[in-house]
Amino acid sequence: MVKDSEGGGPLARALARWENKGGTPQPMSEKDKRATLAEEEERVLQCLGAAVIMRWNNLPTEVQRELFEHALSMREPHNTPELKVQIARFLHKHKNDKRGSD
Repeated sequence: MVKDSEGGGPLARALARWENKGGTPQPMSEKDKRATLAEEEERVLQCLGAAVIMRWNNLPTEVQRELFEHALSMREPHNTPELKVQIARFLHKHKNDKRGSD
């Protein structure tokens, strides 16, 4: 997906390279390539995360616990208590959403 409305997306960077070099497109720098990959991966992870949340209520309790623990392990240890509370509150707030109980 091309993101150009944010001003810093791949399309905007490509256009900037074009304009800066007299209209000739320049190859993407390694930094730009990594940024584009990171943006794509972030989008994939957002979609996967949303899909898991939509089905959370239908998951077995053991799977919920395992996913919760894995989510906590993704952060630095000193941030874990705060993240644990944030995740727990989020899940509690959305536990009765109709999307996850069909």
